[in-house]
Order: sequence, then C-alpha cells, then structure tokens
Amino acid sequence: MSGPAAGTAHAATSTDVVCLGESMVTFLPSQPGRLADVPSFGRGIGGAESNVACALAAAGHRAAWVGRVGADGFGDHLVETIASYGVDTSAVRRDPVRPTGIYFRTATDRGTDTHEVAYYRAGSAASAMSPENVPYEDLLAGRILHLSGITAALSADCLALLRDLTAPRPGRPLVSFDVNHRPHLWRGGEADASVLLELARRCDLVFVGEDEAEEAWGIVGAEAIRAALPEPSVVVVKRGSAGATVFASGLRPGPRSSNAGGAEDAAGAGATGAGGAEDATGAGATGAGGAEDAAGGAGLGPDTVTLVPALRVDVVAAVGAGDAFAAGFLSATLRGLPVRERVRHGHLMAAAVLTVPGDLTDPPARDHADRLAALDDDAWGRLRLGPGWTAADRAPEEVRTP
Repeated sequence: MSGPAAGTAHAATSTDVVCLGESMVTFLPSQPGRLADVPSFGRGIGGAESNVACALAAAGHRAAWVGRVGADGFGDHLVETIASYGVDTSAVRRDPVRPTGIYFRTATDRGTDTHEVAYYRAGSAASAMSPENVPYEDLLAGRILHLSGITAALSADCLALLRDLTAPRPGRPLVSFDVNHRPHLWRGGEADASVLLELARRCDLVFVGEDEAEEAWGIVGAEAIRAALPEPSVVVVKRGSAGATVFASGLRPGPRSSNAGGAEDAAGAGATGAGGAEDATGAGATGAGGAEDAAGGAGLGPDTVTLVPALRVDVVAAVGAGDAFAAGFLSATLRGLPVRERVRHGHLMAAAVLTVPGDLTDPPARDHADRLAALDDDAWGRLRLGPGWTAADRAPEEVRTP
C-alpha cells in the first residue's frame, strides 16, 4: 500500500528508525586534486538518509532505509551495500526506466573553495518518489521517521512527499528532520530553500547548521534559529568547531497536534513512560534529572538550552560527518540518554567518520563511546581523536594533552 491512505503507524513496531531519501553510488578520488586531474576513482555509496540508517544499524539499532533506485547494476550495488550494514532494505523500490544516481567528488573539505562535486542525478529513480509510489506502511512503521531537506529539492513530487509526511496524522511517528541545505539543488527549480523552513517547522526534532540557516534563510545565530523554529520540541543547532546548542522543550503548540506520539516525545518528556514513542526518546515516570529534565521535564515551560563543545579531531575527510552526528544523536535519544550525552554521542559518531576517507565507517563500540561521553568537561575538552581511534580499547588511550 502507498500514499496518504496508508497513514496509520503500526501499534507495535520492530523498527527503531526509518530513513527516507536518495542514495547514490559515489566515486572517491584515488588522490587529491581537481576532478580533471584525478586518474581513477574508487566506488562507494553516499546518501544522507542511508548514511544515517547504516550508522544506526552498525550501532545496534533496528534501522530501515526506504528509497527508489534504478533497475541497474548501480542500484544492485546500493541495495546490497546498505543491507550489508544490517539495514532493512525490503521497502526499496526499483524504477524500470530511470537510472540510479551517481556522483564524483574531490578529496577536499566540502566547505572549501577547492571542493568539487559532479552529480549525475537529474531524472534519477529517486527523484520520481511521490506520495503515490512510496510505501507508507513501511515509512510510518518505525518509532522515528528521519527525513532530509535534500529529498525536498529533488523534484516537485519529492517535495509533495515530504509535505505529506510532515503533515499531522494519527499515529505519526516522531519525525526527525535534517535541513541539509544543498544550494546547487535549489537552483532553477520551482521552489527555493525557504521551503526547508516550512518543513522543519512541521517536525519534532530538527538538525540545522548555523552556516546553512544563514545561507538558506538569512537567519544568524542559534537563538534566532530557535525563534524561527518555535514548533519542534527539539532543535539541534550545529556550530562547527564551537560544538552544538540544543533547544528542548517538552510540549509546544504547532501543526503536529494530531501526532499520537506528541511533540513531547522528541524532548524526552511524558508522564507514563510505558512503551510507545516515549520510551524510544527518553521518556519515563521518574523525571528526576537526566534526559527528562534536560529536555523540558513535564512538557511545559521554557526551553532548556544545552551547549556541548565539539571534539578536536585529526580530520581525514570532512564528508558524511553531519549524517553521522544525526545518527549518534538519534542513537542516544533511542536509549533515553540525557541531552548532553546525546550531543556527545553525535560528536563521537561524527569523529569516527571524520577520521576515515569515506562517508561510512564502523562506529566505536557502545561501551567505549559511553565511557567517552561520560567524561567530565575538562577531560572532554582534552580529548583528541585521530585515525584508528574507534579500535582503541580504553578511553584514556585517545586523550592527548596539548
């Protein structure tokens, strides 16, 4: 079953997070330099939402990826590779006419002027996703539905799909949205990046970078971003080397009024904590400190603001870190950890990706990450992570003092 008529989530689900979006085959350069000068490329995969699903599955969660690929060899490679991380790909659809998207990139940081990306995704299978051909029974079956602004930019049909998925509906899962502003995707289209603000305001949990908020919306600073996004229960503002600021409240009025899970779930609020989305996102009856208080307590009152410094990382390639951060934050949210630990797990998952050449890598073992996330502020500030750190056995081995 596809389309809005299938808009009821399962009462009980075996899936933690469902991620929807385009995944592509990516070609990674064999050496630094301009695309014109690179002699050969290695094949990998890339896609914001599938990256999140792979990272969550590798961290031990039950993750599913929903997308659309071509009936071609690249589509086979994508589905097989994503499934190899333990991700459920059973809801991926094949397009008999449109191809799987591919892209080439240089080895430089995406934020630098020398970074080059050549996309071959126009008219791709994923760009044909719409409310009529995507399996809603699978999309709404998880405890969290994770979306990205990239999907909204692919086509008018994809934008219609995201508008429908972020609309209030009975039994809607907690909706997580990574703004993921990609300026080149919005050039020449019927819509512009302002639609990302519209979509974000309809979600429960939002990830947005300070830089992209300024570029897409002309909004400067974390507080101004929160003011522009009053409806989501949790807004995570990523501030680059300065770390991240989380604005969290238990309950806010907004367009999700028919969301059965309630906006409070995103922040870890809720009075009963007896099953359902509340448990997935850190609710509970105790309310004494921890995730509940850090995220807005009983679901009333002003925001709680949590600032968490970034880690010092010896960067190998600055690609895929934002997706890894979202995965780490969602993983800790599913485990009901306090907000500070959610952000720290996001930083740690990002550090794992930053210290390898590609978009994906194995995350640190859970007990290893938990030890690092529990460090006091001084030890966290001294932490420096380099290539191979996820294989280290004990937390002190990664700590280097200046």
